[in-house]
Amino acid sequence: MSPRTFTLLAPAKINLFLHILGRRADGYHLLQSVMVFVTVGDRLTFTRHDSLFIDIEGPYAGDVAAPKDNLVYKAAQALAAEYKVPAVAEIRLEKNLPVASGMGGGSSDAATTLKGLAQLWGLPEEQGRMQKLAATIGADVPACLMRKPVWAEGIGEKMMRLTDMPDMNLVLVTPPTPTPTPEVFKQYQRNFSPPIQFMGRRKSMHEWIADLKIYRNDLTEAAVRVSPEIRPALQSLRETTGCHIARLSGSGATCFGIYENAAAAAAAVNKLKQIHPGWWITTAGLLRE
Repeated sequence: MSPRTFTLLAPAKINLFLHILGRRADGYHLLQSVMVFVTVGDRLTFTRHDSLFIDIEGPYAGDVAAPKDNLVYKAAQALAAEYKVPAVAEIRLEKNLPVASGMGGGSSDAATTLKGLAQLWGLPEEQGRMQKLAATIGADVPACLMRKPVWAEGIGEKMMRLTDMPDMNLVLVTPPTPTPTPEVFKQYQRNFSPPIQFMGRRKSMHEWIADLKIYRNDLTEAAVRVSPEIRPALQSLRETTGCHIARLSGSGATCFGIYENAAAAAAAVNKLKQIHPGWWITTAGLLRE
């Protein structure tokens, strides 16, 4: 029997690059990306209960949709319907990630809800079935359910695990400006990118840095039009010592820098917090599970 109560991390997702290849008839965009998951995120606590009760707290709780309108509730109902079990649990969501910030917070919350409730309800571990269910909730939810570095294609549903990804010392910076993904895509005016061929394994961080410098985030300029503070965020990261690369994650507004070591990342956070005291700024490593 599962524990009566337990807590899981819903890790932030970072797109190390994001190329937009085209658009399907249903409006979804085709992409190529490397997605990683990091050691910071929201936290969800699951407790046995006789009904479905969702409580939202934390520094960004006020920015989250009402409990019955958010992805945690949708994921709980979808899982219960799929396995024909009662949707009964108390879920406490500690919202630590800024909302509409390009880190897949809502999708990660939904994926973690699937993972946590499957454990709480004693459901069988059926990875393929859970992945299909995750895809009905949102395009990023299957990757968030995997929680491992992946090469993603299609609308994000075609994934290849990257088993040799080295650890990376990241600094994450989010200006206080929600950047809704639909608004960013409305502003997207570039020509679509040609597909790239993934060349296989890269083992060292410096090999990854060399490749990432060739790639880009195609949504950057569109996101800047929606949230102009993204541009100074990127510039601030580039000006810190030891920053190999600074880039927008997803549709923003979160930007990230990759640093030579943990000390350089920590020093960058200290400097950036002095310059931008109202911004969300933190260090992070890659999630290892």
